[in-house]
Amino acid sequence: MASKLEAVDPQEQFLDFFKKKKYRDKISQLAITGQESITVVFEDLFAFDQQLAENLMEKPDDYLQYAGNAAFNQLEIQDLEYSQKIDKVIVRIIQLLEKEQLRKLGSKQLGKLVMVEGIVVRATPVRPMVMKASFKCKRCGTVTKVDQSGPFLRAPFECGDQSCRQKGPFEFVQDESSFIDSQDLRLQERPEDLPPGQLPRTLNVKLVGSEIVDLARPGDHVSLVGLVRAFAPSRPGIGKLRTFILHLDANSIEILGKEPEATPASLEEEEKILQIAKDPEVHSKIIKSIAPSIYGYGHIKEAIMYLLFGGVSKALPDINVRGEMNALLIGDPGTAKSQLLQYIAQIAPRGLYTSGRGTTAAGLTAAVVREKGGSMSLEAGALVLADKGIACIDEMDKMRPEDRVAIHEAMEQHTVSVAKGGIVATLNARTAILAAANPSLGRYEPHRTVAENISLPVTILSRFDLIFVLRDVPDKESDKKLSKHILDIHRRRGHPLEPEISSDILRKYVSYAKTIQPELSSGALKVLGDFYLAMRSASEGEGSPIAITARQLESLIRISEARARVALRKKVTEEDAKAAINLMQRSLGEVGIDVSLDKVDIDIIMTGRPKSVRDKLHSVLSVLMEMEKETGMVDKNALIIELEDKYNIPRLETDKMISQLLREGTIYEPRPGNLKKT
Repeated sequence: MASKLEAVDPQEQFLDFFKKKKYRDKISQLAITGQESITVVFEDLFAFDQQLAENLMEKPDDYLQYAGNAAFNQLEIQDLEYSQKIDKVIVRIIQLLEKEQLRKLGSKQLGKLVMVEGIVVRATPVRPMVMKASFKCKRCGTVTKVDQSGPFLRAPFECGDQSCRQKGPFEFVQDESSFIDSQDLRLQERPEDLPPGQLPRTLNVKLVGSEIVDLARPGDHVSLVGLVRAFAPSRPGIGKLRTFILHLDANSIEILGKEPEATPASLEEEEKILQIAKDPEVHSKIIKSIAPSIYGYGHIKEAIMYLLFGGVSKALPDINVRGEMNALLIGDPGTAKSQLLQYIAQIAPRGLYTSGRGTTAAGLTAAVVREKGGSMSLEAGALVLADKGIACIDEMDKMRPEDRVAIHEAMEQHTVSVAKGGIVATLNARTAILAAANPSLGRYEPHRTVAENISLPVTILSRFDLIFVLRDVPDKESDKKLSKHILDIHRRRGHPLEPEISSDILRKYVSYAKTIQPELSSGALKVLGDFYLAMRSASEGEGSPIAITARQLESLIRISEARARVALRKKVTEEDAKAAINLMQRSLGEVGIDVSLDKVDIDIIMTGRPKSVRDKLHSVLSVLMEMEKETGMVDKNALIIELEDKYNIPRLETDKMISQLLREGTIYEPRPGNLKKT
């Protein structure tokens, strides 16, 4: 029996397999598309002959050769004309039954066929690689062809002409050699596959063949099937090293879509998701399931829920309007900001957590790296890797100002532009940003504006849809509840509060909801329009602060779309719009209040100065210029007295404003105690 089994020719088995209708059609398509490769789904082969499929996994070198020959034979039967144009057909296998983890690849898998998933962090330009090299003998002119393998170009051992038989010298003939496109990728483990506290591993992948090169760009999630190889690095003058380096010779590559659906929901899970969405209390259920071990902060968890689900991005012919939201938490020490961020990075379908101190501009956006060959290539940073996901940036105020500038573009335009070392490129970074920062004085001072409280530039503040302040204010009732909550958690020892929706289902729920594109109903349009106009009309008339700008209106639309998405609704209702307005008012109430007038003034976030302060600065400057006309230089004390008499501005405040104007360079001191306008 055994001898009979061995007698079965694998090539014949593959030929039978390619005679199935599905693959006959694929082979007849080859001539139309002009391709030289055919993709085979592993499951089909497994169903056809289990032993053959297992042999293919164990000895891929031989069996891929058999499969290629069989596919070529079948092509000769179906389309003789095209088969004479090409010399072989490459069989590309996709979707193996199980995937290997990148970090588990080792000596056991050498020479085997494996499937790995990861993120492309680096891709070299496509370069031609010689497959069959022609060499011309310089003595007799005979041309010898040599099949090439390995990293270096091999010349023939001796001239092919019987009468010459010299060992050289040879000249490489480019026109008669055959080339194929090749590219190198660097693959990194996906953030969701990482064991906690481990560094992500990388693997170099070699792609050969015009059909698979240049498909993946930095930031793409890919699934690769290939042969695990190892090569010995050599040291000049010493020889080859004993420790080898693993790499993957790719047989096929599939882009797993930009969408961060880690795994599509199964039917039971889908039923569960739809069941949750039917619940009228779905919003509060999800809010309670976000970081249940952190006490309170209902409104912040609500904002985080909208951030997870996101609004709808719109691509208009002239501009793109972002759908992802950005939120900022400013808080006193010990208000669980970092814990919230860490939790969201784990639960978001594509979440990354970084901390301000150890983050550079290149690490956030993209770095240009010099390759071994001296050429430059791009390596994707955190915001690009979190494309269509959430980037949590902790301690944003601790970042160096030159690194912080890199976030501007990603926050509003959702792209990252690079122009370095001869590479000019724009990468996608459609990332929602959740950032946390500490007040610059240690604690949040309620009688100072946000811009004074936090050392972030106004340009960044104005790009956040929602800004919340977490203040630690002693209050008997809430302190009692908080202490009970913390003590309970410690007493239970790691049996945390059971969330109403488990984090696994919540992750699937977010992915599922992202496929829905809610539209604004006429009721919601009216509610949002009325609110915007009411807030604007409060700003009419000379001297009153501007309460809201078009940026906030867009934020409101995003929040209401996200709220409709949470309930898996196609339409944004009035209720969604009202909830969005409540949240926005709460945010503006915490950060956009002009402390001296007790009125909402959006300029605090947009320009860093409330209108009342701008007016006072204006009066200081106008008095200074009037006095300057008379005396040339203005005595500081005289100016302070003048302002106190004319405008009732207290001395301390004038002093503060003068030093601010001096700092900004609007006025200067020609001599100590004397001022002049610049």
